[in-house]
Amino acid sequence: MSIRLGVNIDHVATIRNARGEKHPDPLLVAKKALQYGADSITIHLREDRRHINDNDLKLISLIKSIPLNLEMAANAQMLKIAIKHKPSFVCIVPEKRAEITTEGGLDLIKNRNELKKTIKTLNKYKIRTSLFINPTKQDIKISKILDAKCVELHTGSIANQIKKNKAYNHNFKNIKKCAKYAKSLGLEVHAGHGMDYKTAKVLSKINEIVEFNIGHFLIGESIVFGLKKTIKQFKKILKKWISLVMVLIL
Repeated sequence: MSIRLGVNIDHVATIRNARGEKHPDPLLVAKKALQYGADSITIHLREDRRHINDNDLKLISLIKSIPLNLEMAANAQMLKIAIKHKPSFVCIVPEKRAEITTEGGLDLIKNRNELKKTIKTLNKYKIRTSLFINPTKQDIKISKILDAKCVELHTGSIANQIKKNKAYNHNFKNIKKCAKYAKSLGLEVHAGHGMDYKTAKVLSKINEIVEFNIGHFLIGESIVFGLKKTIKQFKKILKKWISLVMVLIL
């Protein structure tokens, strides 16, 4: 048993869009990522379409053998698109035009009504819904009340600490506590944002986390070392730590 690896291919589209051409092709990379061991593919269809576009979503979602996780904002336009293409999963994320990347988890209190309506509709269409949240007990509790099936814990803060060789124990303990609490409520626990090999190795020690979604670092490493080698390295890390935990339990 190992933690599932979701590969975010947004920045394949970023490279393609830099020249306004068709290469590299996100669909081809999605297929290859799964061939090399990825468990699912993540794409974020942003309002400004800065990387992934509507045609990418259409082409990828047409291949039902691809477990597709669509990241999207909670609004009427995106809900309509999700219902049309019926991805395997949806992860609702916050979105600001000015941000370079997602800066934090959803504001569940401010957006509670819109989130409730969006999740209710996605559940109706049997699309598993996750909420991208800050690692706090309050946000986990609200996620459960809103009837989300999963939470994805924002790991940006601890990832930055690990990269800069700063103390991260407090952050780690908090994420572990939140993951346990989420699982106790019946929520599936995922993690993502800013993750690299070191962060994956650290967070793999938390038994309750069953899925990592990794994009920017993974695609960057792939440019230098190849997609196959990079995915294999992540899978090796995730499997190794799960195996170690099982040995300690037994």
